[in-house]
Amino acid sequence: MLRFNGSVWCNLDIALRNLDQVFGRGVQPLGLTIIEWYILRALYERDGQHASELARAVGRAATSFTPNLDKLQDKGLVERRPDPSDRRAVHIYLTRQAQGCREEILSIAEQMDNDIESMFDPEEWDMFQNVLAQLQTMDGSIEG
Repeated sequence: MLRFNGSVWCNLDIALRNLDQVFGRGVQPLGLTIIEWYILRALYERDGQHASELARAVGRAATSFTPNLDKLQDKGLVERRPDPSDRRAVHIYLTRQAQGCREEILSIAEQMDNDIESMFDPEEWDMFQNVLAQLQTMDGSIEG
């Protein structure tokens, strides 16, 4: 049953918080937070991203992203390298240690995704994926 008279935002927020706890328990044995896990997954897809691109890729503001990178660097999982064409920018690269964790990190992600997918029939899952894709591409043009 949806809460708050079916309010989309409130119910998405509640669902996200529930999933955040589930996924948090899944990545906790790796010694990672959810955001660190997202960052590593984004770097597995494309290593060497600019810090600002990486922040956008994981849905975070670039202005508050540095502490996340600091923690991953302290854990020996990423390294910063200066951008030769822009001295203010840095590229973020996975370390050997992070590459060594790749299979385990991606395996946990796949298992958790499969567990969630199993809650739906195939048509519902396809529709859910389409709704998520649409929500991720919203540009703020909807007026309240």
